[in-house]
Amino acid sequence: MSTPPQAARKPVTHSLHGEDRPDDYHWLKTQGRADPEVLEYLEGENAYLAGVMDPLRGTQAAIYAELLSHVQEDDDQPPVREGDWLYFTRTAAGQPHPIFLRRPAQGGEDEVLLDLNALKAREGHANVWVYAARPSPDGHLWAYLLDTTGQEVFELRVLDTRTGELTEPPLTGLSGWTLAWAGDDTLIYGTDDATQRPDRVWRHRLGQPQAGDDLLFREDDPTFRAGAALAENGETVLIASEANMAQEWWALGVRDPQARPTPVLARERGTEVPLLTDGGDHWLLLTNAGGASEFALMRLPKREGATLADAEAVLPYSPGRYLTGFHLFRSHLLLAGREGGFTRLWVLPRTPQGYGEARAVVFPEASYTVRIGANREYGTGVARILYTSLTRPAEHLDLDLETLETRLVKATPVPNYDPAQYVAEQVWATAPDGERVPLSLVRRRDTALPAPTLLYGYGSYGAPMDPGFSMSRLPLLDRGWVWAIAHIRGGSELGRRWYDAGRLSHKMNTFTDYVAAGEHLRASGVAGDLVAMGRSAGGLLMGTVLNLRPDLFRAAFVGVPFVDVLSTMLDDSIPLTTGEYDEWGNPNEAAAYADMRAYSPYDNLKAATYPHLFVSTGLNDPRVAYWEPAKYVARLRTLRQEGSGELVLKTNMGAGHGGSSGRYDALNETAEEYAFALAAVEGQL
Repeated sequence: MSTPPQAARKPVTHSLHGEDRPDDYHWLKTQGRADPEVLEYLEGENAYLAGVMDPLRGTQAAIYAELLSHVQEDDDQPPVREGDWLYFTRTAAGQPHPIFLRRPAQGGEDEVLLDLNALKAREGHANVWVYAARPSPDGHLWAYLLDTTGQEVFELRVLDTRTGELTEPPLTGLSGWTLAWAGDDTLIYGTDDATQRPDRVWRHRLGQPQAGDDLLFREDDPTFRAGAALAENGETVLIASEANMAQEWWALGVRDPQARPTPVLARERGTEVPLLTDGGDHWLLLTNAGGASEFALMRLPKREGATLADAEAVLPYSPGRYLTGFHLFRSHLLLAGREGGFTRLWVLPRTPQGYGEARAVVFPEASYTVRIGANREYGTGVARILYTSLTRPAEHLDLDLETLETRLVKATPVPNYDPAQYVAEQVWATAPDGERVPLSLVRRRDTALPAPTLLYGYGSYGAPMDPGFSMSRLPLLDRGWVWAIAHIRGGSELGRRWYDAGRLSHKMNTFTDYVAAGEHLRASGVAGDLVAMGRSAGGLLMGTVLNLRPDLFRAAFVGVPFVDVLSTMLDDSIPLTTGEYDEWGNPNEAAAYADMRAYSPYDNLKAATYPHLFVSTGLNDPRVAYWEPAKYVARLRTLRQEGSGELVLKTNMGAGHGGSSGRYDALNETAEEYAFALAAVEGQL
């Protein structure tokens, strides 16, 4: 096995709030991702990884084959009706990327709108992603946002479905936040500022130069992000400027091509209106105003000067019911939320007089995840929803909004999988402050405990890690592993309070909850060797818990990790920083700096015995820049004591935050990580 690379040490000292913070690897950031010395180091780490993995490639190949055996390679996603057409995607055997198609709703031949495989080959891209695609109201045009680098800077291309040709040169330099039609020949799109913060919303009439497009909205506050979407009734484009803890709303009528946005609700820090739509004679919205910490469903009259004080409740507020979303139809409202830690749906009828009583949609399983799917028809009485559990692959269901009965449209095919062979359960760990933390577990029924256990965690932005099926877990489960998900604070599994208890000055709860989860799995006899896994903000989780309890884990996967917290949050020139002060705090303030300093993984690395670590990044990642994991690994190489496990850094040189775009490459990356995990547990590293 080759010798791991050693990054050059170029001492720099950061001084703030009376503290000197040494940083020998700051140059990996300042010299930039195109710098030869930076690239030499990253490529050296990739070469070292290749040497470590070389004896494990047989295992990797076997796992890849198993993963592929569970993939229905030729498959269509259930079509979604929009106007006179059914839109869907198809995957074909041997082809890494989806094909976008449509067929007439009344029956007829399939039409290919975009074959990403052909586009990638024709234009010579290493990776291709389509983030959004929308047909024009008359169905004659089809617009899509295309990224070819992983940097999340998009082209907007418009296809004429009658000729198969693009209607005009692509618009360039776009944000991925906004794509909406305002009529048959007018598009609404967004752009970013120099820090890649979505800050402007534009109107584009087809055929006119991009330089002449109409600026509809500009957000100058660096802590807010602007975007737009078409309301369900198709009458209004809703422009939102939002920070984590505040939103402002504007409305733009689509029938007047010269219309200007008009204000709906002004921003107020601490008062949130995360969702708002056009209800005809009123605005329908979710808000935490008036002490509704778990959010209330309200209607606001459409009159000039109306404020949240004028809003009326659509259903009684309940602190035990956390409302998270809705979709409005002409005669019904489909409402999403959480009760008792699990996702729930309710349906409210609509009449000219208002909204009726909320009725719960009931499912037979005790533990499941359900969410609102893609719905594009305002006048329908049937809603598309998605349903899954830890042992049940995702099912696309049509929900009758009158009877609340569901009809299976399609169950995700998973070849060579028998759900009866697997069992799921929920257990609870006790955090240091006495809070009970839920964990979801899945394993084969014949797995003897204790068993090797992979503990997955995230715990930020209020994003819940709900119990859903994942085909990619099967190779580990079939080798006698347990897969566990820690529903730690910072997510929203137990409501908004769960999120608030894991951010800002309470962030340390996220990390101690995860440690408590791992300790519980060990103490209860579930886990033998424990392997940790998290990505992005979950990579921050990994870095911090490894500093707190490196002895608890046999190995850890630290994916695209946010590990250099202070350096990132002190640099307001890079993506995401200013918009995330409400999540992490602003370290220019002494108290917030102290909070972050207490857990920032890079700044709290110390001489210790660390487990086996697989760290990954993407060179083009705009969310967590390559230099964070690179600096982390470079410093860690100097601090690991005798007896530490293997340490590798993988840099995907042609992708961003999400890794490779092709499904076969993604499967192979998963197989590589699992081969590393098995070797770690079996003493082969």
